[in-house]
Order: sequence, then structure tokens, then C-alpha cells
Amino acid sequence: MPAQLPPPTQPPGGDHPLAPILRDAIAGGWPPADGAVVHLPAWRAGVSGIVALTGRAYLCTDRSLDLDALTRAGADGFGGATLPQAVLDIAGPGAVIDCLDVLLAGQGRGRVGRLVDRPDLRDSPRAAAARRSRSHVRVLGYADTHRSDLVTLSRGVAGLPELGVEAAEPGRGSTLFGDALDSLSEGQLLLAGVAPGNARSLRSALGAGFVIIGSVQIIVHTAPLPDERTL
Repeated sequence: MPAQLPPPTQPPGGDHPLAPILRDAIAGGWPPADGAVVHLPAWRAGVSGIVALTGRAYLCTDRSLDLDALTRAGADGFGGATLPQAVLDIAGPGAVIDCLDVLLAGQGRGRVGRLVDRPDLRDSPRAAAARRSRSHVRVLGYADTHRSDLVTLSRGVAGLPELGVEAAEPGRGSTLFGDALDSLSEGQLLLAGVAPGNARSLRSALGAGFVIIGSVQIIVHTAPLPDERTL
């Protein structure tokens, strides 16, 4: 009978166990680069995440995992946790597997921000995509309602604040990333996931002050939950 790893239990209340690890990584305190794959609870019901840092990966899921199958698929902390077969084994049947993203982090700057709530953009594809795997989604944009540039602020990876942006025209991405950081209190952590092939968006995020800390693969096992809450 294959070895089974039962789903871990997240303590009620407080941080998700991955949150302090990511905060330390942002400050330069990396976990051991030992090639390990660490199983942690999911940060949201129905959503699994594979977060890879340098030399270690974290499988955040409430599913029971077949250790033998994952080992045969090459899962390890040196990039193997996101090999296609490993991801399929972690996802299981019927799941929606998102693209592999670069995981970025920035810090709020506590300035007078230009972003305002834009409920008229709540049903945009970007906002709908955020609600699929994140909670407390808030949709922001500019006061000029003729502009469709938008920012989503939500609770995402490890239950931490997470950003998504969509620029209506090329060249506005860096401004959107920067305006999002301006709108948060000074020092507040903000994560973002950007597809590595989306070079324009990745350069925009880096230009606005975000730094790369790892990668993240999101897997959605259930339909999105009704969520009218905001940050």
C-alpha cells in the first residue's frame, strides 16, 4: 500500500504557518536549501498552493498525498515540486490548475494613494479570477470612470495581502504596481504573482519596487466561494 501523508491541521486563528517563512525570506532569512518538500495546511478551503523558495518547497493543501507517487514524479525542493506530473498528482481529478507564477513581494509606502474603490469593475475577468482562489477581494482603480485600469487587493498566498493588476494600455503597469504600494500603510507586506512569460508585467513590478522571492502554483479544487467581504 503506498505511503500516505495525511492532511495537516492548521491551528485555529493566527497566521498560516507559511506566512512567517515568507516574511523571513523577504528580509533575507531563507529556509534551509535542503531539497525538502514540506506539507502544510491549505490557506483557503478548496485551494492548494505549491510555493517554492530556493532549495525548499511547501505543499499547502488539505488533500492526503501519496508520497511514493510524488517521489516517482520527481517532487523535491529544487524545482521538482512543480514538475507537471507532480502537480497533477497533487491536484487530483477535476481540479483547475493555474499557471506557474513568479512570487513577488513589496512593502506599502504609506503615501497619499490615487486608487479608489471601483465597484463598477467588480465583474471584470481580472476580478473574477481573483475571487476564484482568494478571499476578501477589493477592486480598485482610478477616480476617472472612463479608465478601466484596475487593481485587486485580497487575501491570497498564505493568507497574506495579495495584489493583481490589469493595465488598460501598455506601459501603465509599473504605475499601477506603484500606486498599489502607495495605498498601503508603510511597511505592510504585499504579495503578487506574475507569469514568468509576461515579461512586461514582471519588469513593471520590479520597477515599482517588488522583489522576487520564489514561485507559486495555485490549484483550485472547488467552485469559488461566495465572497462579498473586502480588505
